[in-house]
Amino acid sequence: MPKSSSTSRQTRGAPRFTFIATAHVLEPVSEVRLSGRISEISAKGCYVDVLNALPVGTEVGVRITRDKGTFAASARVIYVQEGMGMGLLFTGMQADQAKVLESWLAELGT
Repeated sequence: MPKSSSTSRQTRGAPRFTFIATAHVLEPVSEVRLSGRISEISAKGCYVDVLNALPVGTEVGVRITRDKGTFAASARVIYVQEGMGMGLLFTGMQADQAKVLESWLAELGT
């Protein structure tokens, strides 16, 4: 039986926050580009609302844009909800990008 959303959130390593922003995802090998919407974010990853998700394990680049700036990182698809979206785990980011993410999370945590 699948875990409920609230149970899944309790087992995550980092708190997730509701977060609405534009997302652009690029799979560099095939150059597939997806546009979607971020609905949740944490220090470790995010959830992208897209109709056609990439397969689990796919390495991607993600760029998240909102009114207070842009964040970019490399990531990996760690789960897919068909027709709804995909969960991304951040796998690498530059120091300046980490600061952008930290500032967004600090704002959301207040």
